[in-house]
Amino acid sequence: MLLLTLRGVVRGVKGCAIKAAYFKTKVSFSSSCSTVTKAMATQIPLSEDFFFRQLFDRESCTYTYLLADTNVKEAVIIDPVFELVDRDVNVVRELGFTVKFAMNTHMHADHITGTGLLKRMLPGCQSLISRNSGAKADVYVEPGENVTFGRHQLEVRATPGHTNGCVTYVSHEQGLAFTGDAVLIRGCGRTDFQEGDARTLFHSVHDQIFTLPDNFRLYPAHDYKGQTCTTVGEEKQFNPRLSKPIDEFVEIMANLNLAYPKMMDKCLPANTVCGLHDL
Repeated sequence: MLLLTLRGVVRGVKGCAIKAAYFKTKVSFSSSCSTVTKAMATQIPLSEDFFFRQLFDRESCTYTYLLADTNVKEAVIIDPVFELVDRDVNVVRELGFTVKFAMNTHMHADHITGTGLLKRMLPGCQSLISRNSGAKADVYVEPGENVTFGRHQLEVRATPGHTNGCVTYVSHEQGLAFTGDAVLIRGCGRTDFQEGDARTLFHSVHDQIFTLPDNFRLYPAHDYKGQTCTTVGEEKQFNPRLSKPIDEFVEIMANLNLAYPKMMDKCLPANTVCGLHDL
């Protein structure tokens, strides 16, 4: 039986964005970084009826995102984690939201998704993922489609390369993009397993994410250093992998020599069926 817990609504991540409209801290760069300075200073404020909560799982360093239309109380949850579903459900119930979709940016290899449990615990909730993911779900999305909740919507952009089914969800009105493992803060997802391909990832990021305005905030599926978000402008200039020419990027990715993911053999079979083998 799942134990109801409030552990880590933010899970110890200092400075986690809850409903901040934009960064107010003054940031100084050299003159060569003027584009990034401007981007950070002019970030789009969140609309009054848009709820945003960033949640964290310390074990897998996974970010889960709860978004909602506060007028009609309709919400979506992006990249939920199996072990922390009680936390997510508690927040949803306290705030009086109805979750329309529990959705993933891709089929994860480092944690088991919580979409199946959320479906069981929250009436009306449906699972959602890219059709190219290889996972089962109630709703499959294609590039160019929109995921709606209340009056708000997220555009689906195909960003394969880490996996074939990776997508990025973009809120143009709010200036936000949820990048999964395609773009991490000063990094990117691995390309040495699970159909990964470095050239594909490079083109995905440069064609689908780096073409967004520089002031759009990027929220990844993971961070391992306590950072919570970045911007398109920052990553275009400072990402030590993705700011390089494509051939150099491919070489970097080919020589990371990372260990085999310790949870992959357990997670992938579970995540093909929403985290529950009996679905």
